[in-house]
Amino acid sequence: MVLFAENLQNVGKEVFIMAKSVTKDMTVGSPMKLILQFCIPLFFGMLFQQFYNMMDTIIVGKFLGVHALAAVGATGSINFMVIGFCMGVCNGFAIPVAQQFGAKDFHSLRKYVANSVWLSAAFAGVMTVAVCLLCKQILGWMRTPADIMDGSYAYIFVIFLGIPATYLYNLLSGIIRSMGDSKSPLVFLVLSSVLNIILDLVMILVFHMGVAGAAWATVISQAVSGIICLVYMVKRFEILRISKEEWRLEARYVGVLCNMGIPMGLQYSITAIGSVILQAAVNSLGSLAVAAVSTSTKISMFFCCPFDAMGSTMATYAGQNVGAGKLKRVSEGIKSTSVLGLVYSVAACGVLVLFGSKIALLFLDASETGILENVQMLLTANSAFFFPLALVNIVRFTIQGMGFSRFAILAGVCEMVARGVVGLGLVPVFGYLAVCFASPVAWIFADLFLVPAYLYLRKKLDKMIKDREGEGTLAAGVTIEGNGSGVLAVSCKGK
Repeated sequence: MVLFAENLQNVGKEVFIMAKSVTKDMTVGSPMKLILQFCIPLFFGMLFQQFYNMMDTIIVGKFLGVHALAAVGATGSINFMVIGFCMGVCNGFAIPVAQQFGAKDFHSLRKYVANSVWLSAAFAGVMTVAVCLLCKQILGWMRTPADIMDGSYAYIFVIFLGIPATYLYNLLSGIIRSMGDSKSPLVFLVLSSVLNIILDLVMILVFHMGVAGAAWATVISQAVSGIICLVYMVKRFEILRISKEEWRLEARYVGVLCNMGIPMGLQYSITAIGSVILQAAVNSLGSLAVAAVSTSTKISMFFCCPFDAMGSTMATYAGQNVGAGKLKRVSEGIKSTSVLGLVYSVAACGVLVLFGSKIALLFLDASETGILENVQMLLTANSAFFFPLALVNIVRFTIQGMGFSRFAILAGVCEMVARGVVGLGLVPVFGYLAVCFASPVAWIFADLFLVPAYLYLRKKLDKMIKDREGEGTLAAGVTIEGNGSGVLAVSCKGK
């Protein structure tokens, strides 16, 4: 238990610094207004990220042909499994930062930032070596068609070489967002998107590097974004001026970061295992089916950016409000974000049902009528279940922001099982039709776990705080140090 008087001097010294910074306190004010203000820049940032990913696919499909498009598409699930782990770990590392920002404990905030840097460097080095060595074998295990194997390997090997750049950007942008600034990463991603498109054209049309050129364009662009984030943080966030003592690696902070980050990374990877199983099933249907799924996935990911933005917003919002001990605001935030998710889901479904095959012409020639029909079928099936997807992102990231990362893993297990059942049991029987409904089934399975889990965890935190109050503490703030599956310590800051 830490009393307000013990923090008064520290807060007094740093409050004027915060006034000059670009941080945003999400523990006061209208939840809907705060969520919109934070979510909209984040959405546009993710939109631009998907935009330059789409440009990879468009340029590859238009200039290198359907087989090259299928080669890139065949790596999608393994790409998501590995890169998704990196992103999940970085998002997890940002949660203690958000909680300490909400609690106004800036010394601990800087310690978490410093230790997350050391951990990210170690993770990036080990993962890069491991996955690059195993890259060829993994594609073989996934039954990648022989006519696209070389292209798939050329593409994904370069993407894996860029894992350090992935860690750099996602860690730094996550830290920036954890302090309430979602606008700056948007600007950096716009610059990166433009650079990526230019490099795509140069690498493919000028240097004739094929699909590997598209991969290098992505890696270089992300590295540039990460470097810009670093320069921006150093110059603008004075509360992140880390002292020599704060740079020391400490077991306590490493433990909390790993217990938050690793479960979130595994959540992505476990979810992706189901996608890998499904991808293997799709691969068995041939390269044309792979091209249809790849095109549909790119379009869906573009339209799903708002759901990702809502989830990331709730992670920061929940983290700050749990840190401040304002659990009621967490539930209010879920309600507000769910309304936004429902409205957008209906609108996006209408667009994709009416114009899905026309959007696919950005990637494919009009002569590919069979592939275009399959693209429309998958887009229609997925978009009809966009609201369950919205709930998956909103509730799961809220649970993570509350400090219960390992509970969120179980949602990933539900998705993995659902996609695995469809891939192993239904695709061999029903073919491409089963592929179209794999993701909706996975989203529904995840929601059946996540919604009751949130209600249980909310009651658990309420009880723990009330128990602390009953011991004579006036709770104005909460700092959670959990093992990912529950709370080990709750520090209440009194008024």
